[in-house]
Amino acid sequence: MSLRIRVIAPDRTVWDGTGQEIILPSTTGLMGILKGHAPLLTALDIGTLRIRNESGDWSPIALMGGFAEIEDNQITILVNEAQKASDINAEEADKALAEATTRMNSASTKKEKIEANLILKRARARVQTKSLEKV
Repeated sequence: MSLRIRVIAPDRTVWDGTGQEIILPSTTGLMGILKGHAPLLTALDIGTLRIRNESGDWSPIALMGGFAEIEDNQITILVNEAQKASDINAEEADKALAEATTRMNSASTKKEKIEANLILKRARARVQTKSLEKV
């Protein structure tokens, strides 16, 4: 028996399948989940979800925050936004990261810094997710 994994965004189901293992970007750090994991509800940070499928290959997905529930080898991940690595354009992601870095460096007020940091974290997550894609 394997893990049943569903990643659900407000507008669509991003992933619905099985896997042997996942690595979640929780708000307290990366968290690995294997078959037989104890029940858990955790908040997710902006970052990369990694799903190891039955053949051992990894599928990365950029997550933009949300929650994950683990119970009876079923993992339900509810997210604000998600994007598979295959759907990310590398050039656009790199450009967005450069723009976000510039914005962060030029932010002067506390509000601007908070907003710029969020944009930067999202851009980094997309670049990292794309870099993990199996070529």
